[in-house]
Amino acid sequence: MASSSGSVALAEKLQGLNGLFAIYKKKGPTSADVLNLLKNKLLKEAGIKQHPMKRKKQVLKLGHGGTLDSAASGVLGKKRWGLKAKVVGIGKGTKMLSGMLSCSKKYTTVGEFGKATDTFDALGTVTEVQSYDHITKDDLESTLKKFRGNIMQTPPIYSALKQNGQRLSCLVKKGEAVEAKPARPVVVFSLSVQDYNPPCFTLNVECGGGFYVRSLVNDLGKELSSCAHVKELIRTKQGPFTLDEHALQEEKWTIVEIVKAVESGVQLIPSEVACKKLKMDSQDDSEQVKEAT
Repeated sequence: MASSSGSVALAEKLQGLNGLFAIYKKKGPTSADVLNLLKNKLLKEAGIKQHPMKRKKQVLKLGHGGTLDSAASGVLGKKRWGLKAKVVGIGKGTKMLSGMLSCSKKYTTVGEFGKATDTFDALGTVTEVQSYDHITKDDLESTLKKFRGNIMQTPPIYSALKQNGQRLSCLVKKGEAVEAKPARPVVVFSLSVQDYNPPCFTLNVECGGGFYVRSLVNDLGKELSSCAHVKELIRTKQGPFTLDEHALQEEKWTIVEIVKAVESGVQLIPSEVACKKLKMDSQDDSEQVKEAT
């Protein structure tokens, strides 16, 4: 067991941290779940007790740059199909997270032709079945041209976007009427086929903020006279933080490792000019910075 003086030193080191770092988010828990797990681990290691109801007097401030899908994994940054690398802000670093939302993100996704779901992913209920035998790899690669650059995209109904202050996904689950959000401008910097083994296909995507890979796959199926949904989704990069190089696995969620990661992050954080930015609505609820409770 650590000495009292050692615990005090750890607590001071933890509370003095300000910056950004990346963690690995596994498939299953939501981004909020992961952030709270991280926070509890750090507080326990430092011997700090935090009253769960005193949000305004948090002794440790953590936030993440956008929600990862719970079925996703990767750099913590989105909620339903999360990043395998998720960018986390600590202390005053939480104020820097909004800048990460303007930077590009990279995903690897596996889609499946022939079945559409209400959520546009494998967690949903199948709503349509179509033939996919006519789709060749050349057809797929040719159709991707329509989804590169500055395009218009309609967000999924099952999303973190809000209607009357409540998430659309929550309203749908309650059986309440939900209005689909209008198509909005998004940007796709690169989009390519990594593999095609019908009915499944693997895509590499680099995009800006506010982009939904689920919508891309759903729209791609329609464009090819079939239907499709996302089977797997991994975020491999958010801004300068990559899954392979920078995302801390859960066994490294310690104060010492996070101190190192924050120090390294200072060298990685790009300038405002260096980020690939989107002219997106600043009130995009799907990409807002989230804080741990």
